[in-house]
Amino acid sequence: MTDKTYNVLILCTGNSARSILGEALVNLLGKGRFHGYSAGSHPTGSVNPGAARLLQSQGLDAAAFRSKSWEEFAAPNAPSMDFIFTVCDSAAGEACPVWPGHPVTAHFGMPDPAKAAGSAAEIDQAFRQVWRTLGHRLELFMQLPLDKLDALSLKRQLQDIGKSHPA
Repeated sequence: MTDKTYNVLILCTGNSARSILGEALVNLLGKGRFHGYSAGSHPTGSVNPGAARLLQSQGLDAAAFRSKSWEEFAAPNAPSMDFIFTVCDSAAGEACPVWPGHPVTAHFGMPDPAKAAGSAAEIDQAFRQVWRTLGHRLELFMQLPLDKLDALSLKRQLQDIGKSHPA
């Protein structure tokens, strides 16, 4: 086991819901071993109210999160990423910037809770489902023996994790 801290960037198009929740989960579950960031290809400029409510329900300060462009993380002075996970299909298919350090990438796609319709309870449930599914996937990722896997094995493991669902 290594003492290395891994930087993880969670990407989506708008960086208002799924990727924000992913950033929070990486930092919450990572226990100092993983540091989470989030960004979008076309950021909305604000955190979705449903995501903010969920963060607050988890005891997190929603004001600590912001919607931002992925260009911030491709800049020369940006933190170097070890892993980049896309959480929406449109970001997975977009041409990404060239990331310094050539991080490992994977797709952890899931439905957009910001598009959920129905009652306030149904919308909040859509956000909780993303939180649960993404949390499950990130926990599986964080349990991998990262310092012992070769690049091909790691890529395969991440592809499998990106398709997994909580029991």
